[in-house]
Amino acid sequence: MFRPLFCWLLCWMPALAMAQDEPLRVAFKEELLTLSRTQLLSREPLPDTLQAPLGSVWKLFVYGWLVDTVAREPAYECRGQSKEEVYCCTAGGKIERDQALVKSCGLYFEPARLGIDAAQWRAYWQARQAPHWLLELPSLQPATRVSVAELLRVLAVMPAQDQARRVLLDVVLNAADGNVVGELGSRLRVKTWSWLGDQDAATRQGGFAGWTADGTPIWAGGRGTSQRVLRDYAGAISAVVPASWPAEAGKCVEVGLFSRYPLRRVLSGDTVVSSGALRGDYRVEFVNGNQLDVHSDGELFLLKDKLVARLDREEYVARVLQREATPEPVEAAKALAVAIRTYLLQNATRNGECLSIDDSSQRQRVAPRPATIEARNIAAWTSDLVLAGSIVTYHSDQPGPDKLSWQQAVEQARSGQRYDAILLHAYPRASLSRWDNPVASCEALPAAQDWLQKQRRGWRPRLESEVGYSEVSSFAVCRLSVGRPYVDRERQRIYVRGVLSLQDRLDLTHEYLHLAFEAHPNGQDETYIEGLARHLLLE
Repeated sequence: MFRPLFCWLLCWMPALAMAQDEPLRVAFKEELLTLSRTQLLSREPLPDTLQAPLGSVWKLFVYGWLVDTVAREPAYECRGQSKEEVYCCTAGGKIERDQALVKSCGLYFEPARLGIDAAQWRAYWQARQAPHWLLELPSLQPATRVSVAELLRVLAVMPAQDQARRVLLDVVLNAADGNVVGELGSRLRVKTWSWLGDQDAATRQGGFAGWTADGTPIWAGGRGTSQRVLRDYAGAISAVVPASWPAEAGKCVEVGLFSRYPLRRVLSGDTVVSSGALRGDYRVEFVNGNQLDVHSDGELFLLKDKLVARLDREEYVARVLQREATPEPVEAAKALAVAIRTYLLQNATRNGECLSIDDSSQRQRVAPRPATIEARNIAAWTSDLVLAGSIVTYHSDQPGPDKLSWQQAVEQARSGQRYDAILLHAYPRASLSRWDNPVASCEALPAAQDWLQKQRRGWRPRLESEVGYSEVSSFAVCRLSVGRPYVDRERQRIYVRGVLSLQDRLDLTHEYLHLAFEAHPNGQDETYIEGLARHLLLE
């Protein structure tokens, strides 16, 4: 007689488990997806009636307004006077715009601090057909309830979203000790939000809002804080968010194809091709007698006796992956794609607005035809991800210090290791970071800082006669871990290797002058800056 009761309990146990593990709701591409921690439970059209608290997403709209109006607001300085500064900086420190968005520093984005005029704000958003809750500054509060469908519509047309998407990759990179980026790659570019529970103020609800890497708006909400949502549901989210191509293009890459093998001629059928853009199928004949068939959709150029490819950055990564290895196994391919992109960042030179690198076994070999769908999917999944903290090299079968072995990566992937674990094994001192901010912290170089401070006093008479010079009141000299010396203008930081050699001191002088001439066109003139640096240091 207990059998019916036993069967009834078996039927209800999954429902009881689901009640304890409340599912996550994800709004994406006009659908409402319901996810457990492991899988998609259901999908339906996104209802206009679904509402949620705005939470910290209000900061994203202030950020977009600041970027789009080219505002030059001051940094927020932490003085220990507010408990909210825990989201900003330590007492005595300060925080800039991008970092404030990633860390969710509400004190930075307060409209009163920024001096935002209510009438100008309203007119700005009315011109963009924004919903009513975005028109009034007093509505920029975490408790404001908004339509999720309306939120996605305004995110789709939000100004400055390209820059916001780049910066918000840091949210995923910093979540759950790097585990979220291990699950999701670079596909999510979102602002997290948390607020009080709808039914019980003692509980929390949270999630995120923003975009996927290709600019498609996305929102998520569930039980618990935003960090818990990202940590617990990353695997399920990964299964429903695609890696879309074309990926974020980034800066162009100019590749000198076959740099070690002189060309004899290029043929289209039986016709010898002269200089210009190539479209279609061609045969390349080399001086050594070898021949190769290539294809171009307009990205290859024959410049006299040189064949040059001008590629989007992620197409470059996909073509190198296709030429150097294969897109399978997937986790090994993801690891190699990150290494390829990092190698490009560390070793390419600049040619105008593009990066320039040779196609050779001494650099990276590049396929002379469009990448396959499979290779592009890998590049898109990891777009913008690089390694910071280590020089990156790789080889087909020889591992070594700071060197990834493709053969070993394949074995690791087949044993079940994820791409981030494969990278950590090959580059133990490095961490995943984003392309345009590969140095996450500043390791101070006090000797270099002291040297520059002393030199500035002697340089002052000469520099004050230069048009556009403005002495920098405070700056930091930081250790450069990878790549070429550079200056982080937003944080007033100079990244160099030290001051031991003459070249080190010349690099430090050069980058300081970029900082000191920031507000003048001379600061962008490399010839002027280098000439002045040499005059100050050598003459």
